[in-house]
Amino acid sequence: MSKAHPDTRIGHVHLKVADLDRAIRFYTEVLGFDVMQHYGTQAAFLSAGGYHHHVGLNTWESKDGAWPPPGATGLYHVAFLYPHRAALGAALKRVVEAGVALEGAADHGVSEAVYLRDPDGNGIELYRDRDPADWPRDAGGELKMVNSRLDLDALLAEAE
Repeated sequence: MSKAHPDTRIGHVHLKVADLDRAIRFYTEVLGFDVMQHYGTQAAFLSAGGYHHHVGLNTWESKDGAWPPPGATGLYHVAFLYPHRAALGAALKRVVEAGVALEGAADHGVSEAVYLRDPDGNGIELYRDRDPADWPRDAGGELKMVNSRLDLDALLAEAE
């Protein structure tokens, strides 16, 4: 049994970046977030929908730094949840139009997701959840996530 309260949520993420202006451009122009506040020249706080911040970007320990090397520990990816398939399609359309390479895309049964990296090498997942009633389960009712091909053309066709 979980000890975490069932209403516990992940509220925001802070990412170390090498170039604050470059990171702000990516998160605003490609992913569509709004800058809520600059914290001097070393940090910025970005949001979707006016929240104080979903993403913090800072250069406190990383100004002009390099991507973490392969095999190092750290953040695998941060995931941004979209409210429905059309919104995910619109996000994917901005990514494609910006020329950002996708690292992958998958239908997990419980969700649909696309994967990419920001200019600092931070992994990003853009996804939407399916209704829990539609999640794949075995005969005993146990959740059975999958890793199937996601039809990106169909997702783009639903972009709002």
